[in-house]
Amino acid sequence: MLKNVDLYSLRGRARSIGEWSRAHWISVIVGILTLFVVEQVVVLPYHQVAMLATRNPGETAFMRERADRAKREGRQFKMVQHWLSLADIPSDVVNAIIVAEDGTFWSNHGFDWYEVRESVERDLEEGRAARGASTITQQLVKNLYLSPSKNPLRKLKEWILTWWMERKLSKSRILEVYLNVIELGDGVYGIDAASWYHFGKPAELLTREEGARLAAIIPDPRDYMAASDSPYVVRRSSMILDRMEARGY
Repeated sequence: MLKNVDLYSLRGRARSIGEWSRAHWISVIVGILTLFVVEQVVVLPYHQVAMLATRNPGETAFMRERADRAKREGRQFKMVQHWLSLADIPSDVVNAIIVAEDGTFWSNHGFDWYEVRESVERDLEEGRAARGASTITQQLVKNLYLSPSKNPLRKLKEWILTWWMERKLSKSRILEVYLNVIELGDGVYGIDAASWYHFGKPAELLTREEGARLAAIIPDPRDYMAASDSPYVVRRSSMILDRMEARGY
């Protein structure tokens, strides 16, 4: 008899829970989504970011994505990368990339709020993700650990890891890692590999104009050759040189 009472009690509770869930289905969905997001945030690679202070990264998420894509397409993928310290990269090259990609790099804390606002306003006007607003730190986080997708969860992860990276690494170290993992050609990663690929010489010998040309192709590194005289490369590198001069570089 007791077992029957317990069974009836359990059935009653289950029925009550089911009725509550149906009546509050929005709350149930929000709760499930919240738990999922929290789980995704908790497992982010915080320790790996902190280790970058003293250890160079290995293969990045973007490198793996390129290799996987080549495999799916039946193509061979050869990766070239030569690590350089920041001190071995000409200041003109460094300044050209900062001017092109993140003009407030040295003073911001991983986020350029003016660019974020401009990006949101333009995206709303055009109804699509038309303008990028990523700082160098955000780009580095995305390259190392995330994917090229623009879904809101990926963006949340990017922002959290950007905040964490700015707390754990110096600006110089962030810049050094960025300059060594950035994609600058099909399978070409980092300034030194790019210098050999585009100009046939080590990065230490890059000129001011060559640095501007490398900076010019960062948005589309597999579509343009830095040494070419394509209208895009000429126009954008000229704009970068003008910005450098205006800033006193």
